[in-house]
Amino acid sequence: MDERPRGYRPSRALTAVSALALVLGGLALTATAIDPPEEGTLVGDHRWKDEGRPGGDGGHRGPGGHRDGRGGGDAGGDDDTGGHGDHGDGPVTGPDPTLFVPIEEAPPAPDAPEPDGNASTGSLTLDCGVNENGVHNSENVIVAPGVEHGAQHTHDYVGNQDVQRFTEDVDANNAILAEGDTSCERDDRSMHYWPVLRDLTAEGGDADRPGGGLDGNIGRIITPSSVTIEFLGNPRGPVAAMPEFLQILTGNARAFTADGAGAAARWTCTGFEDRAFPDRYPLCPEGSDVVRVLEFPSCWNGADFQSDDNRSHIVFPEEDGACAEGFTAVPRLRHTLVYEVPEGPDFALDGFPEQGRHPITDHSDHINVMPPDLMAELVECVNAGRDC
Repeated sequence: MDERPRGYRPSRALTAVSALALVLGGLALTATAIDPPEEGTLVGDHRWKDEGRPGGDGGHRGPGGHRDGRGGGDAGGDDDTGGHGDHGDGPVTGPDPTLFVPIEEAPPAPDAPEPDGNASTGSLTLDCGVNENGVHNSENVIVAPGVEHGAQHTHDYVGNQDVQRFTEDVDANNAILAEGDTSCERDDRSMHYWPVLRDLTAEGGDADRPGGGLDGNIGRIITPSSVTIEFLGNPRGPVAAMPEFLQILTGNARAFTADGAGAAARWTCTGFEDRAFPDRYPLCPEGSDVVRVLEFPSCWNGADFQSDDNRSHIVFPEEDGACAEGFTAVPRLRHTLVYEVPEGPDFALDGFPEQGRHPITDHSDHINVMPPDLMAELVECVNAGRDC
């Protein structure tokens, strides 16, 4: 039997290297069926099955910098076989109103490690739009490839637009991505996706659909007012190229029921970026908007574009910013999402039903399908200390 990790591809790896909390309850929200969503936004009607995938990255730093090795993306670490409609005897609830706190009460945002003389301090920013064309589904091609509604919540997509016909075959899915249209500039077909944020004062077009109201995710989807996709360097040295089809997750969609394991959420407001909540929704003052900051792991094992736990092939740096032995620094991806939300505690993140739409469950996903010449430019910009 071949015991190599799923997705192991020696030739690709060698080419890449050389290329260099609170109780659920409170605010009960009841779904009301209205007009169905636009064609192509949500398809199919199947239940999520976790398939027993292990969680955690075996050394991921959770909140506070401690190592936990638990949790893990949309799969989490739980043996959860829930599905839409499997919500017990009562309605899905959340978020609890006490999760909304004025941004002025947020702790200081975590400091980045101080760069040394070998640091790669440049950056590259790409314009991929804000999903103004409304590409959504409730699947997750990384954690549950080919499982319709495997996420039990709805994702926003920017970048690759061919997101509705994935299969269980990872190679086939990568071939789809390689040919897909894209919303990113410079023909970057990479995929970026995250759970939508919703306005709870308005009914959503998917109130009677899985991923939406049938899974407790009530409200109108809010299109971000801005999305910033940026790649940064490493404070301890140069970065190498990402391999083609590299899959990266950040955060844990089941962090609430996993005691915060694997959480990487950061919630703040425009004009208050020096402070942020890891586990609360910010109430922003007039003239300020809600911001989600999602930092991705950036230390790659040099061999695999994916792993069975979806994390151990690429992990977060050590506390000082260095990669652990056996791992190589690659460009560090950051998603910054800005939203105009209704006043007060009337917005919420999509999530699994049992997570209560808790802000600590925020997460994001990426598959690299960047053209080789653009990846080479990215690496050169970051290592040379230029902003491109």
